[in-house]
Amino acid sequence: MGDTPAAPTQPPLTLGTAGHIDHGKTALIAALTHTNTDRLPEERSRGISIELGYARLVLPSGRALSVVDVPGHERFVRTMVAGATGIDLYLMVVAADDGVMPQTREHAAVLSGLGVRSGVIAVTKADLIDPELAAAEAAELLPGVEVVPVSARTGAGLRELGAALDRVAAGLSGRAGPQASEAGGPRLHVDRMFTIRGAGTVVTGTLWSGAISRGDALAVLPEGVQTRVRGVQIHDEAVERASAGQRVAVNLAGISTREIARGDVLVSPGADVRPTYVLDAALELSSDGEPLASGARVQVHHGTRETPARVAELGGQFWQLRLEQPLVPVAGDRLVLRQIAPPDTLGGGVVLDPHARKHGPSRDVLARLQRIARGEPEPVPATTPPARPAQPAPLPLSGVALALEARLREAGFAPPSEAELGEAAAELAALRRAGRAVRVGRSLHFHPDALVEIEGRVRAYATEHGSITIAQLRDELGTTRKFAQALLEHFDGEKLTRRAGDAHVLRRAER
Repeated sequence: MGDTPAAPTQPPLTLGTAGHIDHGKTALIAALTHTNTDRLPEERSRGISIELGYARLVLPSGRALSVVDVPGHERFVRTMVAGATGIDLYLMVVAADDGVMPQTREHAAVLSGLGVRSGVIAVTKADLIDPELAAAEAAELLPGVEVVPVSARTGAGLRELGAALDRVAAGLSGRAGPQASEAGGPRLHVDRMFTIRGAGTVVTGTLWSGAISRGDALAVLPEGVQTRVRGVQIHDEAVERASAGQRVAVNLAGISTREIARGDVLVSPGADVRPTYVLDAALELSSDGEPLASGARVQVHHGTRETPARVAELGGQFWQLRLEQPLVPVAGDRLVLRQIAPPDTLGGGVVLDPHARKHGPSRDVLARLQRIARGEPEPVPATTPPARPAQPAPLPLSGVALALEARLREAGFAPPSEAELGEAAAELAALRRAGRAVRVGRSLHFHPDALVEIEGRVRAYATEHGSITIAQLRDELGTTRKFAQALLEHFDGEKLTRRAGDAHVLRRAER
């Protein structure tokens, strides 16, 4: 069995399958693990995977991997992406009689977009046909990756496949290291939830960072619902503590399955992780097909969650993603972008600023994102920013209100109108009472942080130039006339400025 005593010190890893439908992913995992990952009656009757499946794989060395088995049909690529986002290495499955097929290529594109570079290729059905041609095609698609011919039916090649996975796993550091702790504690992206009689709500997912222990308090984002861990399991075995990189089942207290869904994220209540509607990212896009145009609508996948978004080109590899529904990323997380119609994978990238303000391209923006991409610290401002206004005592806010506050914060200088907020606009009054939103004009609300920064810019510009106009504030903020006019009228009402013809002057400058 090899070096079995060393296994406990090895980092936990998750292996994800990939490959075209009917190429034998599930049969191969069953031959390796003795687990049929197709658990739904429909999956077993139709002979295809529809949902994510899970198993525990013990390698020849004695090392155990968590396995996520993904569907291969083109209609379930979004499910495949949700399963692949938490993996450390892949098992690409290519059938000897078909060779590389469309979903083989798209799954390879998803893995590339997620930055998952390590894996093994298994050429299945090698007992039916010479696997040489399929192996050559697969090696061309994924250069440098070891190729192992196998047969799930006869068992030929299974030992060699296990040994190849052992070699790849030995070179990976996993998620349970110093880097994992930087995200601010545990993060588990939920991919499945169900109820167990006598136990209550259970969710499963791959633990991206930190650890989860029995008794821990957790928050469910983006809604912000609070819960507590009643129990933790790894592959159906109860444990006191689960570490990053492991497939985990968490029994939650005080919460029903109606209050949590696939795509939600479990975090520590005090963690600096929150929902976002605007983020800046460095993208690696496919060179096939039409180039991505600024303003295009795409599907963004992060963790087990997805949302449509508009993209704004910032220059070079840098883009801003303006999301229609919230994601819960931290800097350094990977994303996958897919075309909405016809569906296709466009590429992927890395989150640089998970809570960006809405902005366009500029030299300052480009320089800042280049520094972040290089891992350089943010420069300290040369001048002290204006003091923040005193905030009232915090009031309890609903999850919807907290998500709305995040949306206002990230909208920056161009927040949505009340009409654009829809039903969420009902929470604006609660945010105003809590000092987390400020009404500007009849239909706009700004986050206080954005308003403080805008006030500082108005003071600085008007002090240097003697006054400021709507057009000048529009250009200074990189926004539109609608927002600039509402802001200057607001500052006039707050006695910061006074209108003088087409310009606005500082009142304190008149004293």
